[in-house]
Amino acid sequence: MDTIELQRVARIENDNWWYRERRAILSRELLRYSVPGDAVDIGAGAGGNSKELAAHGWQATAIDLNPVAVALARAHGVEAYEGDARYLPLPSERYDMALAMDVLEHIEDDARAVAEITRVLRPGGTVLLSVPCDMSLWSAHDVSLGRVRRYTRRALVDLLDGAGLLLDRVWSRGVLLRPLLRLLRHRSAHYEDLAPLHPFTNEALRLAAALERRLPISTWPGTCLFARAHRPG
Repeated sequence: MDTIELQRVARIENDNWWYRERRAILSRELLRYSVPGDAVDIGAGAGGNSKELAAHGWQATAIDLNPVAVALARAHGVEAYEGDARYLPLPSERYDMALAMDVLEHIEDDARAVAEITRVLRPGGTVLLSVPCDMSLWSAHDVSLGRVRRYTRRALVDLLDGAGLLLDRVWSRGVLLRPLLRLLRHRSAHYEDLAPLHPFTNEALRLAAALERRLPISTWPGTCLFARAHRPG
């Protein structure tokens, strides 16, 4: 992805309903911590989640495989480095929090990536991550994004447990939108990720996602899973 394309993606991410919703979930999770610390944002892209961390007082470091993404994040004032989630260029036991938002599903050896997350966390440190769920939802959308899997709740819990992390919570998102998104994605043999949405569509999806945050349906089947876990110590 070249600089112009990445800048286009960064502009869309600023307004796209899903990225806004993901930042809102992150913001709510960060309110759990009265004292911010050091955080690493793995697979950070242009640094939107890193900026959300900084807005809550955290010292954020962004890691991404794409050198253009790293340069763009730096241009936005984010400390960023090029690196692979399986081999993080970071010291051990350094961070109080690690983010891996929509990252693990792109990595064949996801166990190695979670082991690296565990390594760089301080004892007691937290990981917050999101992954797409349910292989019955697999479509051209997943292929276009370079995903290699979607997760079940049990598979995600086992993955974290296998790395020595203690699960705090796992919950579903996209419950209300699951029927619609499944229909739309399965009707198309092609999918362009992050294509600009019509403002009305974007706002309707944003409102549905915001409503879902207020309903007790986080254990119902959705389109993605969020998990929070911590390193013992």
